[in-house]
Amino acid sequence: QVQLVESGGGLVQAGGSVRLSCAASGLPFSDYTMGWFRQGPGKEREFVLAIRWSDGNVAHADSVKGRFTISRDSAKNTVYLQMNSLRPDDTAVYYCALDRAWRAELTEIRKIANYNYWGQGTPVTVSS
Repeated sequence: QVQLVESGGGLVQAGGSVRLSCAASGLPFSDYTMGWFRQGPGKEREFVLAIRWSDGNVAHADSVKGRFTISRDSAKNTVYLQMNSLRPDDTAVYYCALDRAWRAELTEIRKIANYNYWGQGTPVTVSS
């Protein structure tokens, strides 16, 4: 049973930083992609960042390039989302998600429908 548990969200002022964690368990796959999505107030869920496990290839949303990074600790089965230079429009519930298949193309890595498992979400609120 695959489980993803996010943590680390909270309230932060604009310009600040937050690091989110996603602890994964029950992973039986030889390769997979783990990513972060977010859903802001009144908005649809959107792609943020993802990392392909086999080679560490990272895909970014344009809105977070240069501000957000994704990393992993294999020993802890945990991935991290480091968010710097936060802006009020970054306010959202952030979700960790896992795609159990290897994806060759960037467009496929970013496609929300390809993700099979989801965490419960952790809210991040950025105040001005």
